[in-house]
Amino acid sequence: MNKEYNLEKQHIKGKLHAIERIKMLLDENSFCEIGSGITNYGSHTGKEEKKLPYDGVITGYGTISGRTVFVYAQDFSVNGGTLGLRHGKKIAHIIELAIKKRCPVIGINDSGGARIQEGVNALAGYGDVFYYNTLASGYIPQISIIAGPCAGGAVYSPGITDFIFVIENISKMFVTGPEVVKHIMGQSCTAEELGGARVHAEKSGVAHFYHQTEKSCFQDVRRLIEYLPDYEEHKKAKEGIIQKLNLNNIDGIIPKESKKAYDVRKIIAELVDDDSFFEIQENHARNLIIGLAKLNQLTVGIVASQPAFLGGALDCDSSDKGARFVRFCDANNIPLITLVDVPGFLPGLVQENDGIIRHGAKLLYAYAEATTIKLTVILRKAYGGAYIAMCSKHLRADMVYCWPEAEIAVMGAEGAVPIIYGNQLKGMMEDEKKVFLEEQLVNYKKQYINANTALEEGFVDELLLPEETRDRLYRDLVALEGKKDLIQIHKKHGNIPL
Repeated sequence: MNKEYNLEKQHIKGKLHAIERIKMLLDENSFCEIGSGITNYGSHTGKEEKKLPYDGVITGYGTISGRTVFVYAQDFSVNGGTLGLRHGKKIAHIIELAIKKRCPVIGINDSGGARIQEGVNALAGYGDVFYYNTLASGYIPQISIIAGPCAGGAVYSPGITDFIFVIENISKMFVTGPEVVKHIMGQSCTAEELGGARVHAEKSGVAHFYHQTEKSCFQDVRRLIEYLPDYEEHKKAKEGIIQKLNLNNIDGIIPKESKKAYDVRKIIAELVDDDSFFEIQENHARNLIIGLAKLNQLTVGIVASQPAFLGGALDCDSSDKGARFVRFCDANNIPLITLVDVPGFLPGLVQENDGIIRHGAKLLYAYAEATTIKLTVILRKAYGGAYIAMCSKHLRADMVYCWPEAEIAVMGAEGAVPIIYGNQLKGMMEDEKKVFLEEQLVNYKKQYINANTALEEGFVDELLLPEETRDRLYRDLVALEGKKDLIQIHKKHGNIPL
């Protein structure tokens, strides 16, 4: 290691040094540094400053499991890892090189923010980074590791990237720090309360992965890279026949009662390769499960209703969570498998006031816009607008399947019957009303709560037995590889309801 690296300064804080982080992240002896001789720009006052080695950020490239990645790591031991003009340009250059190579870029953030002495030049450095983050978005995977403070304008580079990793007691992210909040708003809080790892993993939804230690964090980043498309291999056609997959024992996981909860992760575990499901945003918006997995070694994105939380209903946060993930998968041409057991969008004053219309529209928009392979399985129920939003045939899913007990309807019987027979109920006594409602509930369920009409209209392609599902999904993935979208309107871009 270079003797100029001040490892002890970081170790005292309970953190690894930037160069240690890079070496832990990458394959052994694979790191090649770029721009090691670059120093700071100098203050805007024209006064001579002490030269900062490599301007406080180590940049270069290496490999993860033999795959090329570009990386930068801010060094908090050099002037607090503050970002100046050249510091920002170094990061922007690394992102630009990753775009040219079309490979992932990983940023390790540990910085005191903008370098005040450089004035507007420091802001210019941030601007360059934001521009290249945006240019890279949807073209290459971008991963941010928050390995220290990340405040002010610094948070917006990670905010643009695809995945953010946070570490307990180390990561801090906020637009304004506790001192400013107290001075301006009169509110007292700690840095941990304002923008600690748990806040962003559970409440804000800013973070995608939460870890207790730096070591486990870097191990998970390495694992994530294995799921992302490798564009050097991406265009190679598969050879040989479709492999027949073993049937899975997934029947019986879902309760017969349509309102009874279960953990959809058990279904996912049976459908995908053993131990391959890599969940994203596990602690945020838990009524929708998202993550990457392997199906007979093919990478797929999984979006699944989670009946174990809020009955699997869609709300503002889960709509945002699903929409962003769908767009990531589509941008990287990762096939999407959607598992549906949704009673609808979550009703109530809070959701309406928070803009469930706008948020729910994001999920609809993301699925409708996506041109990657889209496969949908209705596990148990799919009601109302949420049935459409969860990658229905109407949003151009390539294949939609349902299991034998699937319920597809405008709404559940308990909500529909009182509306349909409202006028008739007005003149009835309570006992008479109760008997009448029970009879109509049975009739409604028999007539409307099933998949018959959807199958007849072609909105559902086939009824599958649970044990047939894994094999059929894999066959679809192979058969639809390289598919082209036939509906194209040439325009600058759409206007997603942000």
